[in-house]
Amino acid sequence: MAITDVPEYAHLSDADLEAFGAALDEIRCDIESSRGAADWLYIKRAIAFHRFLEVAARLVVGLSRGKFGWAAGTAALAAAKCIENMELGHNISHGQWDWMNDPEIHSATWEWDMAGLTSQWQNSHNYKHHVFANVVGIDDDLGFGILRVTRDEEWRPRAWMQPLRAVLLALLFEWGVALHCLYSVQERETTSAAKAVHRTALLRKIARQAGKDYVMFPALSHRRWWRTLGANVVANGLRNVWAYMVIVCGHFADGAEKFAPSVLVGETKPEWYLRQMLGTANFRAGTVMRFMSGSLCYQIEHHMFPDLPSNRYPEIAERVREVCATYDLPYTTGPLHRQFLLTVRTICKLALPDRFLTATSDDAPETASEHRFRNTAPRSHVPGAGRRGLATAILALRTR
Repeated sequence: MAITDVPEYAHLSDADLEAFGAALDEIRCDIESSRGAADWLYIKRAIAFHRFLEVAARLVVGLSRGKFGWAAGTAALAAAKCIENMELGHNISHGQWDWMNDPEIHSATWEWDMAGLTSQWQNSHNYKHHVFANVVGIDDDLGFGILRVTRDEEWRPRAWMQPLRAVLLALLFEWGVALHCLYSVQERETTSAAKAVHRTALLRKIARQAGKDYVMFPALSHRRWWRTLGANVVANGLRNVWAYMVIVCGHFADGAEKFAPSVLVGETKPEWYLRQMLGTANFRAGTVMRFMSGSLCYQIEHHMFPDLPSNRYPEIAERVREVCATYDLPYTTGPLHRQFLLTVRTICKLALPDRFLTATSDDAPETASEHRFRNTAPRSHVPGAGRRGLATAILALRTR
């Protein structure tokens, strides 16, 4: 079911695997050595634009009359929240700008504009998710504990309701993330007192966040408080849905593979790179969508280089695609709407018991393993499935 031998799945020899890892290490070194004034200017402008947009949006919501002004202000506020959440909060918390030694935008000091605590998120996301990406039973982000996204998870009757749970998760995403990160950090603790410390810290952050959005800003609007309250509720909801879409498209779309815990035993750096590449998916985006998604349209590059500046991902992606072409590895990408619809299909399909599904557990679009080649035909019968034929082989299998 899940991949148990990553190099075998990729049809790479030991020599190819070492060369593959060396090529990616070279990309990292080149970007790190070239960071400088242009990157500094980018992040400073991004922060300034976000702040300007949020202030302008709140003024429009609070001062305009009529539905059009409220809708325009709310849309601008939602955009500002998306920028803060994706391009700023997420990337800064990954340490992408720590090299600048600027306390304002350092991963140890930034607290983002959402219900969850940055410190708790960093444990759940930066460590458990990124280091062990898509490893079944270890990566908590694999379905967020409430969605069945691989047949490696045993079907249970509660799965019938997962399409509804997916909708609720999208609408309440910041709250789901907050609880998810709390449970993750509490797992490290052995005493109730230590767990309570984390719970209290989260409750304090929730109180500050809810107080700001749903008490302070509406109160500042006096008799027009209801317009501001409504704008904050809608803007947060739109931000939640957008963040959910971006994240699930990068991890649950067809081609984002899953792995058995055994792959971690003796895993080398090149094998880690390969697992990150095979376990994630991109979506195509222009300049605006890339900015609004925090460059997570480049999820493959982000997982291989999570601490490199997001504004450099487009040039990194060009070189990563060249590496994929050299070793005939799949580079999973597609339009956003297609990637999202594939994810929705997986969520709805896996709500059903396995006996109602037609594809085998080794070659289903959402779940694959090295056995997909063994169970279909000898490798010599699969076009391109030689030492460097993974991309061609998968295409042949999917079109049968």
